[in-house]
Amino acid sequence: MTSPDLPLPVTVIGGYLGAGKTTLVNHLLRHADGRRLAILVNEFGELAIDEDLIEAEDDDIISIAGGCVCCSFGSDLTAALMQMADMQPRPDHIVIESSGVAIPAAIVASVGLLTGFSADGIIVLADAETVRRNADDIYMGDTIMRQFADADIVLLNKTDLVDPDVLAQTHAWLKATAPQAQIVDCVNGVVAPDLVLGSFLARAHTPGPHHEAAHLAMLTLRPKAPLDVEKLAQALADPAMGLVRAKGFATGPDGQKKLVQVVSKRWQVTDAGADFADGIVCLGFKPVINQTALQALIA
Repeated sequence: MTSPDLPLPVTVIGGYLGAGKTTLVNHLLRHADGRRLAILVNEFGELAIDEDLIEAEDDDIISIAGGCVCCSFGSDLTAALMQMADMQPRPDHIVIESSGVAIPAAIVASVGLLTGFSADGIIVLADAETVRRNADDIYMGDTIMRQFADADIVLLNKTDLVDPDVLAQTHAWLKATAPQAQIVDCVNGVVAPDLVLGSFLARAHTPGPHHEAAHLAMLTLRPKAPLDVEKLAQALADPAMGLVRAKGFATGPDGQKKLVQVVSKRWQVTDAGADFADGIVCLGFKPVINQTALQALIA
């Protein structure tokens, strides 16, 4: 379980209508692998949780197999977040599925106003078959482009529905449209959950099997001495390192333990409790992760 001494991580999942957000959420719930996830959505009717996952329902919360929950927050996101933080046992991670027309950065701004929570990344889904056409639409285009501008990771979904030439063109377009984001292909929202939720060092966790994990490389950096933690986090976010995510602990020159979080090119360093061992888990794709350069950062 996550330590109450650390802020509760919150991931926002965005993307226009039909991109596959609900499919991704159900996939995360099926592959939580011991994580207690809290899924927040405006209204239950907007999130079709697979029926075989549901254990019990009441007016506010759906209990899901494996200790996960789904909560409807209506217009009061702050109250829902506080309710989740007070749950016993406490969730390990909160996932907010935003509506198709929502701007993810606005949700992250709300999270940032609350003590005890940390924004742990914005994931935006895109439909490989329709995204470029929809982005040019007079009614949808502005919202879609603003969502991409907020993204740390773009999940390009439904890649099986387009031919390789179209897929390559869409990749090039996305790289120009959202240069700050990592672009990850998927089909039916199937990705390694660690790619979306990050790595947890505050409790034991062994990832379960799913085929996308075969493309991931995991490297744990273990600093042997205090170092400039902010400089380290900034280096981890350099695209040359080939990372999608990194998360863990390191000790600064003043002896203060720090929590390091990296999602794509965004990084954050915050104070952490002294009882955490130094170690930063780095996740990237095997063809691009630069393990030699990563190890050199703590040499």
